[in-house]
Amino acid sequence: MAQNRNLFRLSRFILLKLPYLFRFLGMLRPAPGKRLLIVKADAIGDYILFRNFIAEVKTSPKYKDYQIDLLGNKAWESLAMAYDSRYLSGSYFISPNGIAYQPGALLKLGWALFKRNYAVVLNPSSTRTFIPDGLAGLTAAKQIIGFESDFEGMPAKYKTRTDKFYTAKLALPAGIYHEFHRNNFYFEQVLEQPISLSKPALPVQQQPRSGIIIFPGAGEKKRGWELVKFAGLIKLIRLHSSESIYIAGGPDEATANTYICREALSTGVIDITGATTLPQLIEKISASTLVIANDSSAIHIAVATGTPSVCITGGGHFDRFVPYPADISGGPACAYHKMDCYYCNWICKYQTAPNERFPRINPVTLDMAWQAVLALLRP
Repeated sequence: MAQNRNLFRLSRFILLKLPYLFRFLGMLRPAPGKRLLIVKADAIGDYILFRNFIAEVKTSPKYKDYQIDLLGNKAWESLAMAYDSRYLSGSYFISPNGIAYQPGALLKLGWALFKRNYAVVLNPSSTRTFIPDGLAGLTAAKQIIGFESDFEGMPAKYKTRTDKFYTAKLALPAGIYHEFHRNNFYFEQVLEQPISLSKPALPVQQQPRSGIIIFPGAGEKKRGWELVKFAGLIKLIRLHSSESIYIAGGPDEATANTYICREALSTGVIDITGATTLPQLIEKISASTLVIANDSSAIHIAVATGTPSVCITGGGHFDRFVPYPADISGGPACAYHKMDCYYCNWICKYQTAPNERFPRINPVTLDMAWQAVLALLRP
């Protein structure tokens, strides 16, 4: 633990102090070329809600002659390379939590970004976080544009310092709440033009749909619906539909998904946990008749591929990711039990045991989820 603390202290020094040195060194560089860096190191769902705006930047009158680089998250590197590489001149992918304890890797990456001599750096995350902010500062670009943000993504003692790395910080209007709309607002302001995107989209081939795919994972266990309820939902589906049911997720969800399959006591349930690449999983979602998931990337992929979906959700980020607003077509049917503590950014005021779900998701009953599923179920 002491070693990790020391490594983080070195990383913190690199991210908070060296940007000032790099800014001084930047004065000695030649004038920047037409190069632009987009910093977006959030999770897979955030990428799905953001990715269509990369093309908007590349084709805009303002930046159409620029080389566009992307600094993203390793979690969705395969997706960016499959769907967006044609818009990019270069790319960098990090694991934000891991690189925080790798000061050598941080310094190497920061120096590589500095040498690219970007004219513009864009950070469209409305909730800014420490690592991307510091890396944006290390570029010492002439323009670094982000959101004003709040303190959800990092402590005030860091944010007040990384604020100084930005040449412009956009204030988010009160009426813009859903993440896709936040991205749209940011890029309209930066590009100085209206954007006609109406929803997130992925370029998948349309094919005959069959099968139901269920994602019991939620990123953090406490945010997810109880496993026994997923098993009960499968039993109800099997009584009313002959479609194959697939259980999916990452390798770290294998034990939980095996438990669900065992508890469901049902034939025709196929466990594909960890057996597909992300691009393959997207193709699987696009070919399904229904997706059932917690508030996770699977729901946003379903919307982006036009697949009907049911989202079982709590209220930590209610309305920001799900439910979708009415003006975005194809949003999920949502099962939830609204409480007065919703919109807490998953900072729960209630004490819970380590293996206990947050109280915002616990009250969602099996019948509530079943009614949402039944409305979309094919025989």
